[in-house]
Amino acid sequence: MAHALDPTKALHTWSLFRTMGRFVAPGSAPSGVLTENASTDGLDLLELPGQLAAHGFASAQLCHFYLPRTDSSYLAEVRDAFDSAGVDLEVLLVDDGDVTHPEHGEQQQRWLSGWIDVARQLGVPRVRVPAGDQAPTEETLALSARRLGALAAEHPDLRVLTENWKSLLVDAASTLSLLERTDGAIGLLVDTGNWTGEDKYEQLAQVAGRAECSQVKARESAPGVLDAEDLVRALTVLRDEGYAGRISYVYAGTDDDEWGRLDQMHEIAGAVIR
Repeated sequence: MAHALDPTKALHTWSLFRTMGRFVAPGSAPSGVLTENASTDGLDLLELPGQLAAHGFASAQLCHFYLPRTDSSYLAEVRDAFDSAGVDLEVLLVDDGDVTHPEHGEQQQRWLSGWIDVARQLGVPRVRVPAGDQAPTEETLALSARRLGALAAEHPDLRVLTENWKSLLVDAASTLSLLERTDGAIGLLVDTGNWTGEDKYEQLAQVAGRAECSQVKARESAPGVLDAEDLVRALTVLRDEGYAGRISYVYAGTDDDEWGRLDQMHEIAGAVIR
């Protein structure tokens, strides 16, 4: 059932990858999907919350690889920086790990468990982990459900989410199958830009009402031109299917002015959100 969307100005911090100097902490990207980069040329993580507040953002989804350290004292500094800026940390996004890997799945589960411990120390109520990077079969979906369920049981004080993302959750059927197998132990973060087929809006409609968090992605219809039509259609699906969480913007275009493009997204989205 359609209802008003949450007006909180929120973002996924991947949107600021260039602003952050393309920083990817050593040891945070074992799969090699992201290139580790310890450059200090970008915005320091401890300065990010203040910049978010200055640009009107009240909520952020934080990428795990922006954390240069995970010792308790540093995590307390990060937590204090967000608290002082009045920016809510909605979820820690762990952007690597494959619990369905045929050889390393158990090790990956342990690695993800360590990052969920980091999320707990940050005071984040939710953590998103990948469901798996293998093709969806009865076996891989069952394995993912079992291992994600174990992570949730091991960390009962946080809500563990997964996302319609990577090779396992390629469509609504696989996503809903996994959620049913976890029997409510795992929640869903819906990303409107992860599925790209002709029927992507119909696919999104099937899962949107089950989602607890979102990433609403803006790509480009031409170099330097936001695809406003896609953004509006995706938001309309979330609204019409009863999605009740925040709208976290993801800028995925080519412009180095990421703050400006996020503001443009917010302006386009306003007509649907209001």
